[in-house]
Amino acid sequence: MRELNIVLVEPEIPQNTGNVARTCAATGARLHLVEPMGFTVDDRKLKRAGLDYWHLLDITYYSSLADFFEKNRGGAFTYFSTKAPKVYTEVAYPDGAFLVFGKETKGLPESLLHDNPEHTVRIPMIDEARSLNLSNSVAIGVYEALRQWGFPRLKTIGQLREYRWE
Repeated sequence: MRELNIVLVEPEIPQNTGNVARTCAATGARLHLVEPMGFTVDDRKLKRAGLDYWHLLDITYYSSLADFFEKNRGGAFTYFSTKAPKVYTEVAYPDGAFLVFGKETKGLPESLLHDNPEHTVRIPMIDEARSLNLSNSVAIGVYEALRQWGFPRLKTIGQLREYRWE
């Protein structure tokens, strides 16, 4: 069974984190939150954005980025950044992959990106756009990794309520 890990480093907006939590719950991905955060985990906006999916969520908290790396040594990390040298579809995501996203206002530390150019990817966008919303970026990354893996454990065929597919 494949495992996907989503890491939010110092998230600032509770609604974004709630949306990411819902994406993780719906896809079976594990969520890792690295402090400090711009909100508390009991924030109503966070819970509301995640709706009623919290019971499906596997979540771990870390006191700092150093704490995260210490507890996940040897992980296969892919860093998402607008400053990256290659596109997110150009890499293969291994089982146990960690997709790492930075805070909404500043992204990931440039020193981390500089030291890991082969593991740093971007989502293409027009020159005039600064960035995508964090929760949208996470969804794009999650579904690319899952697509590469053949969508394990996910329901891939829907049902109509009043009709049948032929």
